[in-house]
Amino acid sequence: TDNDTFSNVFCEKSKKLMDVHLFALAAQYYSLSNLGVSTPLGALLEALRGDNQGTTGIKTDEFMNNKKSHEVQVMSELVDNIAKYCGIKQVIDIGSGKGYLSSFLSMQYNLKVYGIDSSNTTTNGAHERNRKLKKHWRAYQSRARANIENQKLEKANDRPVQSETHCKAVSEDLLNKTGSLQEQDQVTIQDLVPSYGFTEVATSETGKNPVVDLVAQTQSDEDKLSEEVLAILNVLPPDAVEVFALSQCDGGELCEEEKEQRKIASLQAKASKSSESNLYFPLTSCITAETELSDIITDLEDSMMVGLHTCGDLAANTLRIFAAKPEIKAVCSVGCCYHLLSEQFENQEDCSEEVWGFPMCQYLKDKGWCCGRNARMSACLALERVAVGQMLPTESLFYRAVLQVIIEDIYGVTKSDRHVGKTFSKSSSFTDYVRKSLKKLELDDSKVPDSCIMDYYEKYKHRMNELEAFNMLKVVLAPCIEVLILLDRLCYLKEQDNIAWSGLVKLFDPVKSPRCCAVIALKKQACF
Repeated sequence: TDNDTFSNVFCEKSKKLMDVHLFALAAQYYSLSNLGVSTPLGALLEALRGDNQGTTGIKTDEFMNNKKSHEVQVMSELVDNIAKYCGIKQVIDIGSGKGYLSSFLSMQYNLKVYGIDSSNTTTNGAHERNRKLKKHWRAYQSRARANIENQKLEKANDRPVQSETHCKAVSEDLLNKTGSLQEQDQVTIQDLVPSYGFTEVATSETGKNPVVDLVAQTQSDEDKLSEEVLAILNVLPPDAVEVFALSQCDGGELCEEEKEQRKIASLQAKASKSSESNLYFPLTSCITAETELSDIITDLEDSMMVGLHTCGDLAANTLRIFAAKPEIKAVCSVGCCYHLLSEQFENQEDCSEEVWGFPMCQYLKDKGWCCGRNARMSACLALERVAVGQMLPTESLFYRAVLQVIIEDIYGVTKSDRHVGKTFSKSSSFTDYVRKSLKKLELDDSKVPDSCIMDYYEKYKHRMNELEAFNMLKVVLAPCIEVLILLDRLCYLKEQDNIAWSGLVKLFDPVKSPRCCAVIALKKQACF
């Protein structure tokens, strides 16, 4: 059995690591890629489209090198396909931040997007960024389309000239038949991808003909345009902020005055922008498992929830809201910051009334499962980046480890609510690092002379290689801990009676975006 195979990794009595190679093999065996529990992105897109037309012509290696652009490009295409499949036009972006994903979904895919973030400053920035983006959107599209048309003309000049009559006939045929592309026979998704449990219906395959080829070419041009449009998202300054008081909320509950203000603002926005099909509204609110979306979004309708790197408990709460609210027909959530998850069994306290970030599923709750902060911190590490040569910052980790010894020895402090943060990059030496860190922790640095600080450095510097090896073992183990957290969320969804399909899907290149796996689910009544 697997347990027998890996039984010699640790000493049974001392619990010490005995076989590093076997440890690495065991970690690989229990990683997401090896367990066979994830759904391929291509298969999911094919099932959602249902017309067997494949991808839209955009390949991963065609994306810009920018991390955020890569994430927005891939996730927005998937969200658009889910929205079309479920017949919905409203998207709620939880933890929307600066609005990269929200803006792109709104403008490129004509979806009505509400971006909700707990930071009012971030929401203001997203609103102003979106305003500037819209201002340049049509001009940019026209310019990009003109470039595409010029390229077509250049290619056409290299080919034999077709008769004017034939070209006119094809154009008229396209106009007459494009509308009929929407009137296809229906087949079940189960027939297309039977292994993923879909039972709803979708459009069938379109027959091969020149008209479809022309439509496909037009779509391909739009895809090229969408790639160019992503550049705009990075051109606009992220700190562009104007006063914008659509909504403010310091907590999870809204007062009646705030609700009325939201309602008026929503009505005014709808009246002033009723001619636009693509709308994006940045809102500020603190989202919890008990949040009533109808208090935040006054015109809430059938919609889907999305989250691109929702932090800590926010990812878990997104799934809970999805399961509880009938208006939410689908969810696509990519979590991050596992170290900030709250754990039910971490402090061994009986708080059954609390809502925790981990565990979510009843199976792990019954077992009283606990990861602990160190394991959750490890889950945030990026094995794929280390594998391609992006090594861990060993020196800064060494600085932090020795600082911990100094704090415990000299000040007797083992826990603190304060954080050292990114002090290493701002320090000229180890002594400088220690002094700046002590001030951040509000500890009296006059207690420690420079000579004492350097004595600690000299005492432990020969163990730097040891520290590096330890952290490499943590990196190897990281995917196992992450998959435990992801499977807990998937099992929670599997336990719900109102969900037709749920799965884990690897969306991003893990070197560009280490937190690359999405939890996706569709309600039973969502699609028909």
